[in-house]
Amino acid sequence: MKKPVPVESASALIDEKIMELGDWRGKTLAKVRQLIHAADPEIVEEWKWGTPVWSHGGIVCTGETYKAAVKMTFLKGAALEDPSGLFNSSLDGNVRRAIDIHEGDKIDEAALKALIRAAVALNLESKSKSKSKPKPPRASSKRAGSPQRKSRT
Repeated sequence: MKKPVPVESASALIDEKIMELGDWRGKTLAKVRQLIHAADPEIVEEWKWGTPVWSHGGIVCTGETYKAAVKMTFLKGAALEDPSGLFNSSLDGNVRRAIDIHEGDKIDEAALKALIRAAVALNLESKSKSKSKPKPPRASSKRAGSPQRKSRT
């Protein structure tokens, strides 16, 4: 199993990616990154699957780059309210939703920040629920179905 990339290295890899792109996609990814941090200063940058990932209480979104789009994929996007209609991709999935940003598209900064905050809140809510659930009883160390020995006393 691969070890996660340290945060400092992840941020450096994201910087590299932005510079490497050197076109509208790099500028768009940099803008998205800035908006993510503005929405939640506690967000953590990671590098997974060869792409930028932003997390707080779990993954909030990824920032993939393609020839014709910068794609922000929200891992729990289907559970988020999207009153501004930012989600325009991966709409048929049961869990994920994505925003494809194309060259020349204007980003609704306020709506994107609100969506990021909602995704963080959902992660933190899910995390607190999982901590408050009672754990199921542990299975005994005896094998299920094996005959029990009776002690002779």
